[in-house]
Amino acid sequence: MKKILIIQTASIGDVILATPLLENLHRKYPDAAIDMMVKKSNESLFASHPYLRKLYVWDKSDKKLRNLYVILKDVQSERYDLVVNVQRFFLSGFLTAFSRAKKTIGFKKNPMSVFFSHRVKHKIRTGEFHETERNLLLIDRFVDDPEKRPALYPSTQDDALTSQYKTHQYICVAPASLWNTKQYPAQKWVEFLQQLPEDLYVYFLGSQADHALCEEIINGAGHANGMNLAGKLKLLETASLQRDARMNFVNDSAPMHLASAVNGPVTAIFCSTTPAFGFGPLSDDSKVVETEKNLDCRPCGLHGLRECPEKHFDCAFTIKTEHLMKRIQ
Repeated sequence: MKKILIIQTASIGDVILATPLLENLHRKYPDAAIDMMVKKSNESLFASHPYLRKLYVWDKSDKKLRNLYVILKDVQSERYDLVVNVQRFFLSGFLTAFSRAKKTIGFKKNPMSVFFSHRVKHKIRTGEFHETERNLLLIDRFVDDPEKRPALYPSTQDDALTSQYKTHQYICVAPASLWNTKQYPAQKWVEFLQQLPEDLYVYFLGSQADHALCEEIINGAGHANGMNLAGKLKLLETASLQRDARMNFVNDSAPMHLASAVNGPVTAIFCSTTPAFGFGPLSDDSKVVETEKNLDCRPCGLHGLRECPEKHFDCAFTIKTEHLMKRIQ
């Protein structure tokens, strides 16, 4: 293997969960040139990656097909020995099938997988595999005993920028999610913050879109050392801060995977979804906190919903604050 391409153009969390492919292929073929393809906005995850030669960035927001064609021509010119497609959608499958690579591997659910050299089943069976393990099935013919934890590499510049926040004991809180039923309610975060020691710094993380939610929680709790960093840090800067935190409190969302990728301590709050789907935290120090109430409606979906179908949201409101507090005591 001299040239390898890995394709994952989905969301931030999905891309992070594909990094074990890069890690394990590099370990098996240390002299190979390994490239990745991601969608625009996720490229910063790999700004300082030591094992990556080249990154293809697909802009899906404007002239999507034209941009894909430009990438396809570049990929074809490389004549890859292996293309590994983690995605299960048509366009990534089209690029894989017409990549002119010697070997192409992907999941059977991809509509173009009939044209791949090798196809692998992808089935979410409750409690059987983590998503990283499902992804690693794509390369099990090449790699033995793979490492399943994701990995990202904040640079020395990322660490230098975040060092100003590390002069005190601190925890990180990422309260938002793309899906409302995955999101621990603001009033529950307020309840949690009000029980924290006043001298403990609490850094709120997220995108600019999460800034108002973080501000609402900080103002509601009145915690003296709460700081809103949502929208102020790049992804690898966020990971740098999470790596050295006393604890990272997150939902079932991208910040959980970001913390796992630097082996930061994680407390993951699962509301409508469950870790049995295979998307739980993978840090050495990680714990899932969820309701103890037996709810017939949970889980209500694989990815969460915009609102609770039963209108009570008991999967979130019945989670005990004391279980979060135990993670910093």
